[in-house]
Amino acid sequence: MAIDSTADPLAITLGVEEEFFLIDPETRDLLPDPDPHIFQECEKNRGDHKVVAEFLRSQIETTTRVCSSVTEIHTSLLETRRLVIAAAAKHGAAVLAASTHPFAAWHQQVPTADQRYEQFAMTYQQAVRELLVGGMHIHAGFGDPDSRVRVMTAMRRYMPLLHALSASSPFNSGRETGFKSYRLTLFGSLPRTGLPGPLHSWAEFEKLVEEYQRLEFIQDSSELWWDIRPSRAFPTLELRICDICQTVDDAMCVVALYACLVRYLLRLDMEGRLPTEPPTELIKENCWLAQRYGVVAFLGDTEGSGRQDIDEYAEALVENLSEDAKALGCENELRHILDLIRYGTGSDRQIDHYRLRRLEGDSEEEALRAVVDLVVAETGNGLDAPDGA
Repeated sequence: MAIDSTADPLAITLGVEEEFFLIDPETRDLLPDPDPHIFQECEKNRGDHKVVAEFLRSQIETTTRVCSSVTEIHTSLLETRRLVIAAAAKHGAAVLAASTHPFAAWHQQVPTADQRYEQFAMTYQQAVRELLVGGMHIHAGFGDPDSRVRVMTAMRRYMPLLHALSASSPFNSGRETGFKSYRLTLFGSLPRTGLPGPLHSWAEFEKLVEEYQRLEFIQDSSELWWDIRPSRAFPTLELRICDICQTVDDAMCVVALYACLVRYLLRLDMEGRLPTEPPTELIKENCWLAQRYGVVAFLGDTEGSGRQDIDEYAEALVENLSEDAKALGCENELRHILDLIRYGTGSDRQIDHYRLRRLEGDSEEEALRAVVDLVVAETGNGLDAPDGA
């Protein structure tokens, strides 16, 4: 994701990875060994995007081309979802954009044949066997290595909101977990996950990576599975905390918020005005509240006193980011935050649908299959409309 240093110093490039599940349209369960022609079809038609196998054969990951605007990311997400859904349908599968499957059993899944994945399974054992999750990663390319590390540290306070808005994993192994995002509970059983500590320069980050390598904990920084991390291979800052969003519109809301925050914090960094960091422990507590309660969380106000309604907090933030949203051409996408908070995220829609089906007489099994149907429908929602419609 190269950046033209002669251009606008606040310019941002963007790319999005989405990790989908492949579903049996009849049973609504995962396909442990889907038709390999799905991947071949995607490879043939992917254009500038990327489509790859994931750790489990029942998953497929898309990566958009490098985009120079939020609008271009929207077009790219429509293209990658159309690509995967069409290939899956052609070869007997459906596509699910949720970070956990409502009822699939982890012990029935088959790992992808790959030496790196085999080593991964050997090292992490049961922690990775139960890791039946998918996510959405957003890459933002900007600035220089030092500014990306400083922006990463300043971004940490906003992670709870970014996470809450993306929540799509309320079920696991056939049960309602009580969490709006259970994915991070499963992912947290691995080392080097969660919120990174405060870092203030690229040299500080490299020194930490070198210590990990000296102790033979990692081979390279790609094994730091933090909620947000700088890339050594590309000039990007990768947001990793988010669940995959069920709809493209919801995904674009999160992309817009992240892009606006990057631009806002980069402006402050250039002016030497980045705010003082709150204690990492308090940010982690807010992250847990977002994971548990989603968009109905009352977050701790790390810059004031007491707790704050996430709705009021988000409304003030949207207003504060209005200059950046206008510059990036994503004002409507940013304001969709308020709709998500007031009407619910993918996770809320899954829970509401499940409970409604139970009230209408469905068994637990029938209601969970209905949740799969809902998510499959939302995964393809709006893909037939013209771009930008």
